[in-house]
Amino acid sequence: MQIRSVGIDLGKTTFHLVALGTSGKVLVKKKFSQKQLLAFTANMQTSLIGLEACSGAHFLGRALRQQGHDVRLIAAQFVKPFVKSNKNDYVDAEAIAEAVERKNMRFVPIKTDDQLDLQAIHRVRDRLVSRRTAVINQIRAFLLERGMVFAQKPAKLKAAMADVLENAENALTPMMRNLIGMLWDEWKTV
Repeated sequence: MQIRSVGIDLGKTTFHLVALGTSGKVLVKKKFSQKQLLAFTANMQTSLIGLEACSGAHFLGRALRQQGHDVRLIAAQFVKPFVKSNKNDYVDAEAIAEAVERKNMRFVPIKTDDQLDLQAIHRVRDRLVSRRTAVINQIRAFLLERGMVFAQKPAKLKAAMADVLENAENALTPMMRNLIGMLWDEWKTV
């Protein structure tokens, strides 16, 4: 049995592997857990293995490379044209196995741990900035409903927050003052 290419469809807990022979015929079609997959591929002849570039692909790609395989990650949009029939995990794995063989296919480089760490930092920062913006917009909207308008810049609102919360003359009810105080505390922690 001469394997020409292997496609692995990644899931959260299950992985579907399809191996194609030299004639393009399906030679192996199996479902594995991650541990089982790594044990199976460790005992398999070194092969060209394709993975869809998604969550977990970089870890698995590095693990398969350590076993001696030629691993390539493919963006999902480049695999889609190779899906032959109704979508399921085995059909996707077969499409990946076919796509990875293409000479003119564009591949995604496998990221190192340092690159993944940096990517995670950027994602967390984006989420925190988004959350801070949402809190600022909510404070600004609540105050606007009470007739208090502030300049667009967050620094202007931030400078005025102490006066907004302490000024008994403004149109804030005790409940709204408490809510805005909670949002102000959240803003300071983000």
